Amino acid sequence: MSKLCIGTVQFGMKYGVNNAIGRKPSRQESFEMLDYALTHGIDTIDTARAYGDAELLLGEYFRNRQSLNHIKIISKLRPNVIEKGEKDIAGVMRREIEESLDRMSITSLDGYLLHTPEYIYNAKIQDALCSLKEQNYVKNIGVSIYNIEDGYAAIKTGIVNYMQLPYSILDQRGIKTGMIQEAKKLGITIFTRSAFLQGLFMMPQTEIPNYLQQVCPYLNIFDRILGEYGVDKVSALLRFVTYEKDIDYLVFGVEKKEQLEENIMKAVREDVPDECILELKKQIGEVGESIIFPSLWANGRRAE
Repeated sequence: MSKLCIGTVQFGMKYGVNNAIGRKPSRQESFEMLDYALTHGIDTIDTARAYGDAELLLGEYFRNRQSLNHIKIISKLRPNVIEKGEKDIAGVMRREIEESLDRMSITSLDGYLLHTPEYIYNAKIQDALCSLKEQNYVKNIGVSIYNIEDGYAAIKTGIVNYMQLPYSILDQRGIKTGMIQEAKKLGITIFTRSAFLQGLFMMPQTEIPNYLQQVCPYLNIFDRILGEYGVDKVSALLRFVTYEKDIDYLVFGVEKKEQLEENIMKAVREDVPDECILELKKQIGEVGESIIFPSLWANGRRAE
């Protein structure tokens, strides 16, 4: 379970092209899923100010639970919160993290990430992020990215401890470009998200929206290879990520407890042959951004 990190975007807002229940889970359902995750070896929670009321829900959860000191909480600066010409960037960022801490009823974070990747190029924002770390608001600082060039830029700053990016069977850029490997050599902890690509992998092709029909040939390859090796989708999607030694955490969200139970059970199984993973890597190469970036989907929600 050390490679799993539970994401909370579904707890704070309706999210995902294949949202199975058509709504976000109830407060009680979310609490039950958090209880289950934390009692089954998951000790890291990923959230963000942009995830609706996820931070508030976590705050209520933490206030009603004991012995949570072992849990690592990662949150993110609100996207595009720093206006052009802002003179007190450090003050804005300090206020933002204080509000997140207050919403979650905690005193510090394990990780705080820039949710706007472009901010990593701003020296004043870099300095403000370092200041938050020096003032013990957060133990580790970093950035959440989409584009690989932003990852290289983050590496060059020399200040980043954590980096989060998408990685899946359809989006292998982080490994194939060598960016993840370079980050790991410098001691950066790598979190990857979107293993299920908002549930797209699990959708029957007859239900895939017209604006995503171009993904079908890749899904056909995926289904064919899984059939050849007798592997189910969830096991393959999880193992494809955990197979990579340079990926430290797989961030995943769930809408129902049954999904969580299945993901945890299958994440620890080792019945997906390495040959299956290697064949998927070989057969599915570069995939267009219009498929792998939900922000470019016709009705995509850019929440990571």
